[in-house]
Amino acid sequence: MIKINIRYWLIIFILTPYLLAAQTKQQSAISTFVKNPALKHASVGVCVKDMTGKTIASHNMDKALTPASILKIITTATALEVLGSEYTYRTTLAKERGKNNHLLIHGYGDPTLGTEYLDNTPEAFLPAWTNAIKSNIDSSNTLDITVIDNYFGYDGIAQRWTYQDIGNHYGAATYGISIYDNLYKVYFDTTRPDTCPVIRGTKPEIKSLNFHNTLTINKTGKDNGYIHGVPLSNERLLTGNIPSGKTWFSLKGDIPNPGQLLADVVATQLKSNGYNIATTHTTLERYRQQMHSKKKDAFDEEVFYSHKSYPMKEIVKDINYRSNNHYAEHVIRTIGRTKNADIYSSALDEGISKTKTLWKLRGLNTEPLTMFDGSGLSPSNAVSPAFMCELLVYMQAKSKNAKAFLESLPKAGKEGTVRYRLRGTRLAGKVYMKSGSIFGVRCFSGYYVEGAKKYAFTVMVNKYNGTTAQVNKAIDDLLLSLF
Repeated sequence: MIKINIRYWLIIFILTPYLLAAQTKQQSAISTFVKNPALKHASVGVCVKDMTGKTIASHNMDKALTPASILKIITTATALEVLGSEYTYRTTLAKERGKNNHLLIHGYGDPTLGTEYLDNTPEAFLPAWTNAIKSNIDSSNTLDITVIDNYFGYDGIAQRWTYQDIGNHYGAATYGISIYDNLYKVYFDTTRPDTCPVIRGTKPEIKSLNFHNTLTINKTGKDNGYIHGVPLSNERLLTGNIPSGKTWFSLKGDIPNPGQLLADVVATQLKSNGYNIATTHTTLERYRQQMHSKKKDAFDEEVFYSHKSYPMKEIVKDINYRSNNHYAEHVIRTIGRTKNADIYSSALDEGISKTKTLWKLRGLNTEPLTMFDGSGLSPSNAVSPAFMCELLVYMQAKSKNAKAFLESLPKAGKEGTVRYRLRGTRLAGKVYMKSGSIFGVRCFSGYYVEGAKKYAFTVMVNKYNGTTAQVNKAIDDLLLSLF
């Protein structure tokens, strides 16, 4: 026993100088990074931990900073822990019991219905739905269609999103029904120098949209155009400028009322199959009328078809690969509904509460975590690098979802939103990370993996004075020095 102890301490004695030297080198790299001229006026936080949770190097790691889209790491990890990697959403077709002329389409928050991503064909669901309806509802009756899209209520967006984001495709509103990623394209002809860009139409066609067009034309070739509009309103304001000389230039906006659009799309499909459609509705007005009433009536549904989404592990992967705000906002609200199923409660607030409770129970200090959404779009969100690293360590060292979570993060230099980071360096393909950026914010969080070596890291930069390219280069250089 004495000989074993002597050997143990001898090994520690021999290795300690090398370990300290490595840590000193890493701290020196961080010191160099913080002194970069592009970060002179910035708030910077850095944390590196091994899989035991030991801090390897840090700078301001307990400081709460704006995370932008690395907040999606928290949302997706929580989704895997709460819902599971194989969780699927459902959207049901039903008849109102006792009636043969009322089709009910009930959404439970599936963000993938009609999506153009996940190797999906957007219109693929329509033939299957049509066949199911034809098998269950007589086409000789005039049909009413109601879309029940109240699962998340009708707030649609986080209250702390900025004006510039609301109405644009990356700030799409979230309801119990989503269709076509809740986005449309509006097309312009910018070949005429004597007028503003001429609107050619939208895809999908939304006849009720009313555009107030203040766009101008530029010769820089840059897209500086924005679409503004509040949830559920068909009034849209077009601002900024877009490139000249284009016959089919497009901007992306969020579909104001996806539930109503789905009702109209299904109605068009059924009309071509011999049905007479009387009315198409959503449950918006019914929801508002019953909001403050003690008696809240629900439809008596006789379900005859259930449409299933892609599994959560694929949804989570798309969230982190493409930084998909739309999916992330559905997921945080779905988490909320596991805490409180009442559709008149805020699914977003419940989801945030559930998230913070979960990680506190997992032993993490949630004091530095402030969430106002699930995507990171709100500039009021805040989290510390230490919290991010603690969550990352948990997801690899303790979670049964470790594999699904790691695979949800794109490899730097290879994939997703980080395909240009560390490209052509020795770290390409060895760093799995999520990027985050809004105005004045640049963050990266993830893992360095090489063989048996695995480290969690987070780098957060707020209010930098240099260019984004300079900050990206500085962060690349930091990671190369750390690992």
